[in-house]
Amino acid sequence: MFTGIVTDIGEILSVERAGVLDVRIGTSYDVGNLEIGASVACDGVCLTVIDFGRDTRTWFAVQASEETLSKTNLDRWEPGRRINLERALKVGDEIGGHIVSGHVDGTAVVGDIREEGDSTRMVLDAPAEFARFIAPKGSIALNGTSLTVNEVDGARFGINLIPHTKGVTTWGEAKLGDKVNLEIDTLARYVARMNEAA
Repeated sequence: MFTGIVTDIGEILSVERAGVLDVRIGTSYDVGNLEIGASVACDGVCLTVIDFGRDTRTWFAVQASEETLSKTNLDRWEPGRRINLERALKVGDEIGGHIVSGHVDGTAVVGDIREEGDSTRMVLDAPAEFARFIAPKGSIALNGTSLTVNEVDGARFGINLIPHTKGVTTWGEAKLGDKVNLEIDTLARYVARMNEAA
C-alpha cells in the first residue's frame, strides 16, 4: 500500500523488452534499506524490486508484465525519462494523501493546461468506464500522486497543482497529450459497488 505522496524522482536508466519489460531506475533512495521483493510505486505502478546496486549512481531494477503494460504508460518509458517514486507504506507511517494500492486502472490523457496565479490547472480525459468513480473533491492517484479532483464533466475532470507539488514530482514537466497512470480511489470503487447491489 502507498499514500500517493511522492518521495523521490527516479530516472529510467535502461529498458529491455524480452518476454517482460526489464527496467533499471536511478534513485536517491538508500538501496541498503531496499530488499529484493520490496514494492515501489513507479509513476503509481506497484512494481517489485528484483535487483539493486550502485554503479555511477544508485539504482534498482523492476520487471513489468504484458498485463501491466496494457493498463499503464510503461510502454512509453525510455532512458532519461523521470518518474515519481514512493516506497511502500509501513505500519505507523503518516498517511498524508490517501490509500493507494499501486494497481493502476488505466490511463488518462492531459487535455488542457493553464496557469492560474501560481498554480496550474489541468484537465484530463479518463476512459469512459471510470467516469462514474471520479467525483468533485474526491481523491485520485495520477502517476502515483494523490490529488484532489476539482470538477467533473462526463469523463473529463480537472485538478490543480500547487508549486510545491510541481517541484517535488514530475508534474512540472507535464505536456498536452501526455498519458498518465490513473488509479481510482478505493473508497469510490466500493461505494459504486454497493450502489449496484442496492
